[in-house]
Parts: sequence; C-alpha cells; structure tokens
Amino acid sequence: MRDEFRADLQIVSQLLVDMAEGVRGALRQATTALLTADRAAAETVVAGDAEIDSLYRDVEERVCDLLARQAPVASDLRAMITALHVAADLERMGDLADHVAKTALRRHPSPAVPAELRPVFRDMATIADRMAEEIASLLAKPDATLAAQLDSDDDAMDDLHRSLFGVLLGDDWPYGVETAIDATLLGRFYERFADHAVNVGEHVIYLITGESAA
Repeated sequence: MRDEFRADLQIVSQLLVDMAEGVRGALRQATTALLTADRAAAETVVAGDAEIDSLYRDVEERVCDLLARQAPVASDLRAMITALHVAADLERMGDLADHVAKTALRRHPSPAVPAELRPVFRDMATIADRMAEEIASLLAKPDATLAAQLDSDDDAMDDLHRSLFGVLLGDDWPYGVETAIDATLLGRFYERFADHAVNVGEHVIYLITGESAA
C-alpha cells in the first residue's frame, strides 16, 4: 500500500512539472506574439491553455482520490496540500500567458505594444521565463534555498513594472489611451505571473519545512 501511494504521488509530482514546463512555453510563445505580431504563436497559446487546464483537473482528481483512499497524515498530507496549491498557481500562470496572447491577437496585424515599450516587456518576459524554469526545477527536486531566491527575481519584475508606469504616465506619451490601457494590463499579466511563481516557491518551502515562508 505504501509503495502504491509513493508511485501515485510521483505521478502527481510529474504532472506539476509538466504544468510548469507548459506555462513556461506558453508565456514564451505569447511574448513572441506580443512583440512580433505572430498570429500563429498567439493562436497556439490560446489553443494550448485547455491542455494546462486539463493537467490541473488531473492533479485535483488524483489528489482527491489519494486523500480518500490513503488518508495521509504528516508529511504525506502536506505533500497533497502543496500539490493542490501549486497546481492552482500554475493554472493561473497559464491563464496569464493566454491573456497576453489574446491581447496580441486583438491588435493583429499590428504589434500590441509600441517599439518604445518592447525592451521593457522583453526584460519582463526574460525574468518570467527564468522564474518558470526555476519552479519546474523546484518541483522536480524541491530545494528551499532555491525557492527563497525567487523573491529577488520578483523584486526585479516589480522594478520593471514600475518603470513601465513611468513611461505610460509621462507627459510625452504619444500613443493614446487605448494603447496605454493595453500596456498597463500586459504589465500586470507579467507581474502577476511572477507573483504566482513566488507562491509556488513558498509552497515548496512549506513542503520541505512544514512552516510558512511568510
């Protein structure tokens, strides 16, 4: 019975890694669509969001089944709780990539952001990609020290988010209200993607230590 539980738990862990890799790829493609008006890339992200949602449901169903059949306690119960929280954050990260892609589609065939803002979004995407890579590694091999380091990436993302607002609120902004609103929302999507990555790191710390990272 114990071996069966560990095998089932390993399947859940692999599903979480698959989700993390999926949302990383989704945001990469969404960023390409955003910066280059690549319609095919955007459509791939939108279509692929259903697969991330399916993985999320699979995690939920497997965890609920394990809870019902095995009645885990102590560290095993902690692993189940962590899996549910992590899956929810990853699903939301997938939604945020989907939002970026849909913004690109709405603006197609023009790029969704003006040339002056592309370096900021490129930098935000680089940080988000690194954080997604880190959480995929954490889920494959939990490490509390690496998980805590996600905060520094999140700080860098917040700095870029603030710099974006500095441009949007400047007196010489020439692109009008609609473009400013799009840029504001896009900045929020990347910033929230990073926040959810930090949440995953905090869940991993809880899994390892049994204590909240807050």
